[in-house]
Amino acid sequence: MKQDQKKVGRREFLRALGAGAGAAAASSTMATPAAADSETNDQRRAARYKETEHVKTFYRVNRYPAK
Repeated sequence: MKQDQKKVGRREFLRALGAGAGAAAASSTMATPAAADSETNDQRRAARYKETEHVKTFYRVNRYPAK
């Protein structure tokens, strides 16, 4: 008795793989709702970079040119 084995071709496999990846990406993006921005305009424009002592030490140790 001969069994019929269904062969999966390369194209069918790649189609199924692409569909699965697309479904996974769509479900992960819809899992979390978008959060509103809590910063005010003044906070967005505030300077965040500060050249503290440990930053100066990092530049000195890694031989970045001093300002």
